[in-house]
Amino acid sequence: MKMTVEVHWDRGGAIFTDKRYSRAHIWRFDGGQVVPASASPHIVPLPYSVEANVDPEEAYIAAISSCHMLWFLSIAAPKRIVVESYTDNATGVMEKVDGKMIVSRVELNPTIIYAGEPPTAEMQAELHHLAHEQCFIANSVKTEITMAR
Repeated sequence: MKMTVEVHWDRGGAIFTDKRYSRAHIWRFDGGQVVPASASPHIVPLPYSVEANVDPEEAYIAAISSCHMLWFLSIAAPKRIVVESYTDNATGVMEKVDGKMIVSRVELNPTIIYAGEPPTAEMQAELHHLAHEQCFIANSVKTEITMAR
């Protein structure tokens, strides 16, 4: 399976060699969705980054969280565990490891509302374990991914 995403940036007349150029750019997905993106203002100071835009590190955390959620839902459904809503306030930590800045940890912190009787804590833990095992993104990265306790 091959997936494509177009990432587009242009200089917009900036000198460029002085590093005083905008990091704003767009991500265009195959379904037509366009997402305004930028370097994080934590990395590149304003006005050369755009705080309102999605940065790659945020998108990475969102991708991990989204993948986990989608697998959780697909595993819960055939077990007849009805999920009304799933909201994850995921966080990521960037730090230097082996001399390089990486997103070293992502902590998932989902709040799940169930229809009817919720599954036991043990069953929920098993659903999260299975979702983590199946998640394509989790299987593709070296970032430590944990659940909030």
